[in-house]
Amino acid sequence: MTRIRKRTAQRLKESQNTAAFLTTFNEVDMSSLLDFRKKNKEAVLEKHGAKLGLMGSMARASVLALKEVPAVNASIENDDTIVYRNYVDLSVAASIPKGLVTPVLRNIESMSILQIEQGIAQLVKKARDGKLTMDDLNGGSFTISNSGIWGSLFGTPIINLPQTAVLGTYGIQDRPVAVNGQVEIRPMMYIALTYDHRIIDGREAVKFLVMIKNYLENPETMLLEL
Repeated sequence: MTRIRKRTAQRLKESQNTAAFLTTFNEVDMSSLLDFRKKNKEAVLEKHGAKLGLMGSMARASVLALKEVPAVNASIENDDTIVYRNYVDLSVAASIPKGLVTPVLRNIESMSILQIEQGIAQLVKKARDGKLTMDDLNGGSFTISNSGIWGSLFGTPIINLPQTAVLGTYGIQDRPVAVNGQVEIRPMMYIALTYDHRIIDGREAVKFLVMIKNYLENPETMLLEL
């Protein structure tokens, strides 16, 4: 094992042995968000030199949902103390040849979708270039894992302790769905939230995922929320 893989293995096994794991799922109609991206990606690339992907919107939706369901952004300390945070430090799961790393983009609650995209792109580049520092890896209050980029349809992501939840995003596939009583082909994506049942109840987990779904299906609402 490389040193990174060995440390990752230790942390993930510790997580499995500590947290009360439970995963809940939902699905998102990505039509509106993909249209938003298509309309704006060239202008964003030309003006800012950055690609307009989906992670920025996913992270922004998460920030807004975390404000409403703060337990998902909390942690348990000393076995009996719940620490709630008024900031979001996002851990981004990235796979590199040496193993899995989760660099942290800090204070994304104060960032726009574009700023989040730029920050994530910089972290991923540092990871691939082998230039991540310990400061890049330490901390994090919430994780997004995007295995959809490798073709995964859905899965059950594992919590990155001491965090209490991880959001998994997966591949977008055209599927038949019921829309206003009619069957239409829509680009659909499954999303999953694995959470620590010691601190997060099922109702809170479902509420969080439903909010993510609603923001992604109506991306203009993310621009209205401050």
